[in-house]
Amino acid sequence: MESEHVNKGDSSKIYFLVIVIVALLGTNGYLFFKDRQQSEVTVTVSTEKDKLRLEVEKIENELDKVNALNLDLNKNLLEEQKLARIKIQELKSALEKGTLTQRELDNAAAQINDLKTFVKNYNDQIVSLQKENKFLKVKQDSLETTVKSINEKATNLASENAKLSATVKVASALKIQEATITAFRTKSSGKKIDVTRSSSAEKLSVKFNVVANDLAEKGFHNVYLRVFDPAGNLLADDSNHFEADGQDMQYSHAMNIDYNNDNSYYTIDWANSKPFIKGIYTIILYTDGHTMGKAQIELK
Repeated sequence: MESEHVNKGDSSKIYFLVIVIVALLGTNGYLFFKDRQQSEVTVTVSTEKDKLRLEVEKIENELDKVNALNLDLNKNLLEEQKLARIKIQELKSALEKGTLTQRELDNAAAQINDLKTFVKNYNDQIVSLQKENKFLKVKQDSLETTVKSINEKATNLASENAKLSATVKVASALKIQEATITAFRTKSSGKKIDVTRSSSAEKLSVKFNVVANDLAEKGFHNVYLRVFDPAGNLLADDSNHFEADGQDMQYSHAMNIDYNNDNSYYTIDWANSKPFIKGIYTIILYTDGHTMGKAQIELK
């Protein structure tokens, strides 16, 4: 009887120990699985944060690419990009926090998806703007080419007109057909007497007519006379200047003639301020900036 009592007590202890061990094993198992689950949650959260950071960086890079294009963005596009960059900085700051709840992660992911949609639409606008700029550039280049061509044609036309005008001007210039020079003196009665000696000469009289020219302008023309003595000296007043053949010149005498292309004769009388000397005197006539012709007389 005593032996049966001992065995029953021992059996109770064994059952109790088994129960304790099972309980401990269960507790340890629960704690193990809980820790493992917590670890998996931490790893998952960390991985999700890294993925979100990468997405944010991609979005930021897309905006940087747009800026690298150096496009002339309108006010609305600039404002939209500004707001997007503010949101990116907010998300980056949020993702830098040590711990984030799943709700915070979900909220960040939703905002990033919104940003992705925005960037896609934004890029579509940029592509459209690039196409528009390219089209405008082509039109501008075409317009510049057209303007350049027109300017070249205008320049060529102006040059041709200038050449034609110069040709017409030369062709329309008055030229002497015939010119004669006589020396004379005036008697007390007022009568003019032709002379051949230098000692008795008082004036030179130049008589000339003009070659018929239908291109020449009819009407009054200024005619300038230049007289050179036998030594080749120009006999002219220093204050008398005109321009002909592209040069500034001095003249001895000037007068107007009324040209009507009718073979009229014109006469210019010129008085020397000094006594005439022996030798050949040369006269040259000019009008409208061109030489008309010349003639000579010899005084003995």
